[in-house]
Amino acid sequence: MAETSASRPASTILLLRDGGKELEVFMMVRHHQIEFNSGALVFPGGSVDAGDQEIVARSDLYSGGEGLSEADRGFRIAAIRETFEESGILLARSKNAGTPVDAGRAGEIAEAHRVALNEQKISFLDILAGNGLQLALDTLVPYAHWITPEGMPKRFDTWFFLAAAPPDQLGAHDGRESTDSIWVSPREAVEGGESGRFKLPFPTTRNLIRLAKQPDVSAALEHARGLSIVTVMPVMTKTETGRQLRIPREAGYDGEVFEVGAVG
Repeated sequence: MAETSASRPASTILLLRDGGKELEVFMMVRHHQIEFNSGALVFPGGSVDAGDQEIVARSDLYSGGEGLSEADRGFRIAAIRETFEESGILLARSKNAGTPVDAGRAGEIAEAHRVALNEQKISFLDILAGNGLQLALDTLVPYAHWITPEGMPKRFDTWFFLAAAPPDQLGAHDGRESTDSIWVSPREAVEGGESGRFKLPFPTTRNLIRLAKQPDVSAALEHARGLSIVTVMPVMTKTETGRQLRIPREAGYDGEVFEVGAVG
């Protein structure tokens, strides 16, 4: 029997805003040369790294982490960092005033530091400390917890969070890990996956379908706050027509067994 690879802690954020008629979520197209989910339409996110753990140890660099374990704070810090790296959107507050970072200030910080951060020439900790910022951990609402199926060569233990996008922070892809970015309704994204317009990983599709049931940001966040998160690690089997994934029915994804193609 092949040895099961360990799953890496990771986080992702579903950034939400109210559109003209429907709720919208910020999504990006992964670069075709990226090893994992290349070319897929995804939410911003990535692995929890050592620098995130260093920020966990600096309680002056975040707010809203009361009652959370160190691991939980690490997941949220990674989610906010990855979102800033990949989109330029910053979920943070002024350390002195306690007010949310506005679009103008977030743009200045991104312009000054985002490229260097992506090139690992500066740490996120140094950006926060140097600009008098505290990450707003309480703006993130847990939405889902997925673990890549056993047997896959690259596995992640991923927490999905919902967050309202800060006013006027529109986001833009970095041109490195992602090649395009859009604000899209969950309904349109799912329909694009079905038509072939978008390549959607299975967990992304299931969370978009669930999100599409909510009319606006307020309702989506309220629904998420009332969820009992059930960990999902799909069990994958091959069938005559492709692959089949089985997930816990109680996870709240309108089913238990799903026929899929390639698994992301």
